[in-house]
Amino acid sequence: MQFHQLRYFIAVAETRHFTRAAEALHVTQPSLSQQIRALEHELGADLFLRARGNITLTDAGEALLPMARRILADADAARREVQELAELRRGHVRLGATPSLCTGLLPDVLRTYHRRYPGIQLLVQESGSHDLVRDLARGALDLALVVLPLPSPSPALTTEELLREDLVVVSAPNLPPPGDGRQVRIADLEHEQLIMFRHGYDLRDLTVAACRAQGFEPVFAIEGGEMDAVLGFARAGLGVAIVPSMVAQNVDPSLRVTPIAPPALHRTIALAHRTDVALPRAAQEFRRTLLERTTAE
Repeated sequence: MQFHQLRYFIAVAETRHFTRAAEALHVTQPSLSQQIRALEHELGADLFLRARGNITLTDAGEALLPMARRILADADAARREVQELAELRRGHVRLGATPSLCTGLLPDVLRTYHRRYPGIQLLVQESGSHDLVRDLARGALDLALVVLPLPSPSPALTTEELLREDLVVVSAPNLPPPGDGRQVRIADLEHEQLIMFRHGYDLRDLTVAACRAQGFEPVFAIEGGEMDAVLGFARAGLGVAIVPSMVAQNVDPSLRVTPIAPPALHRTIALAHRTDVALPRAAQEFRRTLLERTTAE
């Protein structure tokens, strides 16, 4: 019994016509009839009652039909599973993330994923949420770690909330601490020089909005930096900066980290991908690895 014979049998059973079944399968009618005869010979029973213009299933054919469908479905599932497993031995995942997430959340996830799937190449693009959403929409990325709310939400994208992260204030340890030394109120920042990220950073917009909500415009000692530069400027005593707590946990321990007083500032991290394109298996496994990491928080 061969798979193609079962396919021929199912086609005839569904069309009740040998010629139409052959046309649907793109084979000749004599070849199809020959394979059906060979299958009947192997099984030792007729599968069809053949009357001119009237093809019906015998009892044996009725019994075989659901089993044949199940056998082919199982074979197709096995083929897909093996192919997908083979895909995880090679290929790539195109991942976007904001710079702070590249510093804080992503390294542990990338290490775990690379250990599991060493043959998968990880292509990481570091950018702000606005640029990541644009690149997802045009198909340049498979997945992106973004900060909600999205700057330009699109019905073509779906987002999964991963975690809510507190923000903290970092400063040089050899200077007077901001606030009362134990925590910082946003209002206290009116009297501080801020080290500010470049335009396009979610943290820049969030910090400026929090200050304005308290009735003042923040004063920038220096602006335009990336995450590493901002942390370095703070360490050098050029001012204070608001950064994610995950980043603060990974920086030089000599850098002072001060919590923000209630109501604290926080941000929501999400995983985004297109809704109209199926994720490749390698990207699906990266998503699973990421969810394992964030649900354990």
